[in-house]
Amino acid sequence: MFASRTNWNTDPNAISLELAEMRSRGRDFLDLTETNPTRCGFEIPGQEILQPLTDDRALTYAPLPRGLKESREAISAYYGRSGHPVDADRLFVVAGTSEAYGFLFKLLLEPGETVLVPSPSYPLLSFLADIHDVKLKPYPLHYDGRWWLDLAALRDSIDSSCRAIVSIHPNNPTGSYLDTEEMQGLRDLAGASDLALIVDEVFYDYAIVRNDPPRSVSSDDVLTFTLNGISKTLGLPQMKLSWIAINGPPVSVDEACERLEIIADTYLSVSTPIQLAACRWLSMESTLRNEILNRVGDNWEKLQEQTELDVLNVEGGWSAIVRIPRTCPEETFVLELLKEEGVLVDPGAFYGFASEGYVVLSLLPLSKVFQQGIQGLAARVEKSNAQ
Repeated sequence: MFASRTNWNTDPNAISLELAEMRSRGRDFLDLTETNPTRCGFEIPGQEILQPLTDDRALTYAPLPRGLKESREAISAYYGRSGHPVDADRLFVVAGTSEAYGFLFKLLLEPGETVLVPSPSYPLLSFLADIHDVKLKPYPLHYDGRWWLDLAALRDSIDSSCRAIVSIHPNNPTGSYLDTEEMQGLRDLAGASDLALIVDEVFYDYAIVRNDPPRSVSSDDVLTFTLNGISKTLGLPQMKLSWIAINGPPVSVDEACERLEIIADTYLSVSTPIQLAACRWLSMESTLRNEILNRVGDNWEKLQEQTELDVLNVEGGWSAIVRIPRTCPEETFVLELLKEEGVLVDPGAFYGFASEGYVVLSLLPLSKVFQQGIQGLAARVEKSNAQ
């Protein structure tokens, strides 16, 4: 009766079973996987967020496939403030980056064709690919004190089935921005193979450790679709508004916009109140983002001070990676950490690391929770080293 594309293995793993058992017994734990800013104790200016939703213009339904002009101009102004101007006519407003990926998979790929994606990266991409009947092909990121893009391996991964390259900038969970050489190499490869670039910049504004401001991957030479939204940029995931910014050769951009408009017109998924309110919210971006930036920076400093832990360098985003002793499988380590220390982290395998020996933790939790959690993690690492 049902299509095979959603025939996923949904059996709970040992960590999920232990969490369910702990919750049933009312046992508390320190959640270092929490990435929902609305559950991390931030001071949200509720009245200022909710008041724009009462705009009387929201009572009229006048949908536009690309999104309301006011919202696209507000997004364009956001890019102008960051030094990367984007024409409002080259913006499409969508209801989340998942929808943005879906629109672009429909735009660029026939069923069974391939998208190149970085590894490690967030696992949601594999579900989106399955739903849209396309295939993912990973290309590696390596670590030698900083994470770097293996351009040679990416070049070798390109074949006749490939239609697009996804770049996550900064990557989740590695927190690595592309440097100038990597950006140019990515553009050169895409141009030479007639591939589109899909650049996910949802964490772009969260630089933690950098000597210079990050730069956008987008250029006039290659058809590029840049994704972002208020879920991360403003810490408002519940409001469900994102966008696609299109850049590249004019002829390619014009055709992409024309075709994407048909796809967007089929859904018209973003509500009028949210689009109108986003104009006000985007003008508050620094206020909404700074508290998150400060928390992420403080927790990153606390993590570095925990000398018992082997912490990999990050440049941006909300995640950190800790290398753990390879005395047992990652899942066993995470399970024992949860049972014995009451601390929850993600195993590296969740993000597709090429080898065992990593855990990923969020930098968003309250400082007290984070401090206690990494102390528990350090204690578990010490026990593993003693085995």
